[in-house]
Amino acid sequence: MAASTEADWVSRFADDVIAESERRAPGKPVVVASGLSPSGPIHLGNLREVMTPHLVADEIRRRGHEVRHLISWDDYDRYRKVPKGIPGVDEEAWAEHIGKPLTSVPAPAGSPHPNWAEHFKAAMIEALGELGVEFDGISQTAQYTSGVYREQILHAMRHRAEIDAILARYRTKKAPAKPAQQKPVDAAELAAEEGSGAAEEDDGSGSAATGVGYVPYKPYCAACGKDLTTVTAYDDETTELSFTCACGHAETVKLSEFDRGKLVWKVDWPMRWAFEGVVFEPSGVDHSSPGSSFQVGGQIVGPIFGGEQPIGPMYAFVGISGMAKMSSSRGGVPTPGDALRIMEPQILRWLYARRRPNQSFKIAFDQEIQRLYDEWDALTRKVEDGSALPADAAAYARAVGTASGELPRTPRPLPYRTLASVADVTAGAEEQTLRILSELDPAHPLSSLAEARPRLDRAENWISTYVPAEQRTVVRTEPDTERLARLDDADRGALKLLLDGLESHWSLDGLTTLVYAVPKVRAGLAPDAKPTPELKAAQRAFFVLLYELLVGRDTGPRLPTLLLAVGQPRVRLLLGGAPE
Repeated sequence: MAASTEADWVSRFADDVIAESERRAPGKPVVVASGLSPSGPIHLGNLREVMTPHLVADEIRRRGHEVRHLISWDDYDRYRKVPKGIPGVDEEAWAEHIGKPLTSVPAPAGSPHPNWAEHFKAAMIEALGELGVEFDGISQTAQYTSGVYREQILHAMRHRAEIDAILARYRTKKAPAKPAQQKPVDAAELAAEEGSGAAEEDDGSGSAATGVGYVPYKPYCAACGKDLTTVTAYDDETTELSFTCACGHAETVKLSEFDRGKLVWKVDWPMRWAFEGVVFEPSGVDHSSPGSSFQVGGQIVGPIFGGEQPIGPMYAFVGISGMAKMSSSRGGVPTPGDALRIMEPQILRWLYARRRPNQSFKIAFDQEIQRLYDEWDALTRKVEDGSALPADAAAYARAVGTASGELPRTPRPLPYRTLASVADVTAGAEEQTLRILSELDPAHPLSSLAEARPRLDRAENWISTYVPAEQRTVVRTEPDTERLARLDDADRGALKLLLDGLESHWSLDGLTTLVYAVPKVRAGLAPDAKPTPELKAAQRAFFVLLYELLVGRDTGPRLPTLLLAVGQPRVRLLLGGAPE
């Protein structure tokens, strides 16, 4: 299944990456990369780090090229702080592990995973599987501790003065202040800006104070396991490296045999570009500003490691609507898994595919998700009838599948807002849910709930998780006799018209026609009369009356859906008619 190559950002990057890969390494697989730090929940801002190269890699695959998408798990990074709100984590107890590699920190209590990094990697790997993202995962713990980078480390140490000279050009530079309109608008966006924290790490310049000069390498202590170490001596001939630790331990090792440490971030990243032959790797705001990791790495990768900087677009913030303000240091930060519990993978892929990397967007956890689904369904109809614009059709094709095939989809994709309304009223009762959904379109009744899944499950999860209890719909069990007794003749007449029309209009479309027609008929107009301001006011008043009698509030789910959900006998009872 080929995506349109007209006018969409993915195709343009694919063109550039293929050409650049052929220039650098003719005939070899194209290499794109992402880097993720499992220092806590991997959030929806971090997902852009993966989806941007994934979409480009997938377009390259669709064109018949071999491509590798590397995801580098930065699990050998230091544990910098204890995220707040993580279930099973006592902040004081886990603070004792600050300074250790993420793979040496215990997983949260009750986790089935062997360490902190694996615990948070697992959730992301599961989400990426649902999203159809193919990748080669690389554990930096495994790379460093097995000696894979040993020659690169020794090489960096031999050229440490040259590295220091490059870094020195940037140490006094500050990134310009962002204009007010570019500031993150919520804490979830701040989380995306904050990234893994690697951009803030020591670049190795701290060792100069000991008299040994600049050292681009940080060993972990054998006694306490932390990186609170200071290199005190290094001999290029013997590779003997001496260091002390804040815990009091001192050690001398041969770096040519030692595998318990890592290059500092601003050297580590360009080393990996050269080692893996990366041609495309995007980066967030924290890595892309003047004097930061991506810019400095571009100056180091060639002179020091003989490689080239990847094509590296900066990606913008991913905001969140409908959740409490968050940051990546909070356990409640929304993750791809959270989003996939309330929306299908195609919708989440579409959000990342339809916006250029430098465009920010929001992911909705509030009522806006219903509008998003309406927009998606409208696009689906346009794609099916051939009226979609080329860029929109391309984004749709990238959302519904990959070069390997289409993602599983809902056989009968009923409107999300309808499914949510039904889930709201039925509280997930399957028999009642099937009854209502089978009556939506009597000419083509739903035969089983499996036809409406997984979209139905996502709508049920959204209602039960993100709609506040006070906004949930509770249908009256008995008529509001006092309210019914106070009705005037006009209201009684309107209710009678509605009740008389239920049987012949019992479908979603039929009830939609009926509830809008009643105020028109009461006003002496034809059922299909065009609305006037007076008529709209009368319709609003009628709708409020129905909501008050059915659910005891002046608002609720769309009335046609609500009436179907309540069922004819109960509607008649609650509206003052005799139930049939």
